[in-house]
Amino acid sequence: MTDVADLADLAELAGPLAATAVANATREFPYAPGTVLRGPEDLVLPRVAHPAFHGCYDWHSAVHTHWLLVHLLRRYPSALDAAAVRAVLTAHLSVQNLATETTTLRASPGFERPYGWAWLAALAAECRDWADEAGSPAEVRDWAAALAPAADAVADLTLDWLPRAGRPVRAGTHANTAFALGLLLDAAPGLGRVDLAEAVRAATTAWFGPDRDAPLRWEPSGEDFLSPGLAEADLVRRVLPAPEFGRWLDGFWPGLAAGGPRGVLEPVAVADRADGRLGHLDGLNLHRAAALRALATALGADDPRGAVLRGSAAAHRARGLEALAGDGYLSTHWLGTFAVLALRD
Repeated sequence: MTDVADLADLAELAGPLAATAVANATREFPYAPGTVLRGPEDLVLPRVAHPAFHGCYDWHSAVHTHWLLVHLLRRYPSALDAAAVRAVLTAHLSVQNLATETTTLRASPGFERPYGWAWLAALAAECRDWADEAGSPAEVRDWAAALAPAADAVADLTLDWLPRAGRPVRAGTHANTAFALGLLLDAAPGLGRVDLAEAVRAATTAWFGPDRDAPLRWEPSGEDFLSPGLAEADLVRRVLPAPEFGRWLDGFWPGLAAGGPRGVLEPVAVADRADGRLGHLDGLNLHRAAALRALATALGADDPRGAVLRGSAAAHRARGLEALAGDGYLSTHWLGTFAVLALRD
């Protein structure tokens, strides 16, 4: 992705990340479709089925790559090729393209649930928040308007799904419930969906509030790019007031103050980055870095557990960023987004 593997400053890394994202967002093949083929009429090229999100190997990666581009363009326009980024976003985030994506979402309510849904909500909220700023570019307001129907579809689908789900999925990959709910909760204010925020908070309280003594010593599984335990804690800290969250974390992670279990606090070595599924572990290091830092911030500067969390976050961040030196498409098509999660303020 870049020959600068040890960058720890997002302003410096924005240019290489954006350049890779632009190339990936416009690369149609290889591609892994996520839809069920109901007949031969569904055998169409990715750019036909998904005119907004047909690059980056798969739909959800295309969606969060567009989030990455908007996020970087908004904050570091002088550090990247802004014209190239704008060109991709304007070409893809059009009213017509997003209407097709919205139709697909509503017609196939299981498509990309919940990971892809959550990233689309995050993308729409990022554009909406920027569009609401004084002096925001007209093109950003256009992107936000085009994304709004798709974001509403995601919100409506989530409201229909949560009561039926019954229980969360605690996997370390795309099906993970807690990670997606965290993104959806963050996005809800920007989308103007109070109902979505209330539903996510209620599900979080019901599903995760009673949890105690999480099996963190079992992490990671061999192909995780998310930590199930840290994703859950990172979601709960969004919902509970700080003192209450601190008490909840005592029960959920009783060994934290003593620095255990080591398996979730020490970075993971990746044996073969050319294997896309084993390479998930690079993303795991970056996801852990982001979650650990967020937990430390939620606990406050005076909590002794914060030092353990911050030290682990720094180690995970350094190990995860090493992967950015690689050039394999199976890593570059998605890993940049997780680098931003680990580095952003």
